[in-house]
Amino acid sequence: MKKIGILGGMSPESTTLYYEHMTRTYTARFGDYGYPEILIYSVNFQKFVDWQHKGQWEEAAREMAAALESLRLAGADFGLIATNTMHIVFEEVQRAVKMPLLSIVQATAEAIRAAGLRSVGLLGTVFTMSERFFREGLERPGTTVLVPEAGDQQRINDVIYQELCRGEIRPSSRELFLEIIKLLRGRGAEGIVLGCTEIPLLVQPQHCDLPLFNTALLHAGKALDFALQPAQ
Repeated sequence: MKKIGILGGMSPESTTLYYEHMTRTYTARFGDYGYPEILIYSVNFQKFVDWQHKGQWEEAAREMAAALESLRLAGADFGLIATNTMHIVFEEVQRAVKMPLLSIVQATAEAIRAAGLRSVGLLGTVFTMSERFFREGLERPGTTVLVPEAGDQQRINDVIYQELCRGEIRPSSRELFLEIIKLLRGRGAEGIVLGCTEIPLLVQPQHCDLPLFNTALLHAGKALDFALQPAQ
């Protein structure tokens, strides 16, 4: 059984989801408590927020690579970056780290492909929605990725950083998200990618009749499956 290394803290709210999902899924599947060993490196989130808003992605990538190398030296066999936004530098970080990393974008793309959807809406931070890295990872022949209009992107971003990352859940913000989802549905979205690991704290299946792709749980589930594979 492989040891899992989680680069977390971006934000702590979603890192908790990863840990809980892995351990609870294992116990539900096997009926015991023999889940894989999990190492968590929780970063100084403020530094990453500052780098994001200044566009200093290289600094962020270096810090992430150093943290993941610390996890490797502590015994992790593979790692995952428990946030969507910072996958903007996933390739750079992977090149700098001497263990495999599992991509949240790839895990999400596989789930959309399995569902056979032709068009999905993408919600996330303004970086995830406006930059190409996430959309390019989801798009394939026959699949379209839709994002909200610029003003709605900023409103979503504000809720994420000012509320969800602090553990605040406001009904008014849920209504905002559901209205934006309704607009995406009107443009042809057949499902919605919750492309920020905090959004599932606010929008859950009982709130929406479109399929929701919870990227945090998809990523955590893929990590658990990979950890349970026999070592090569």
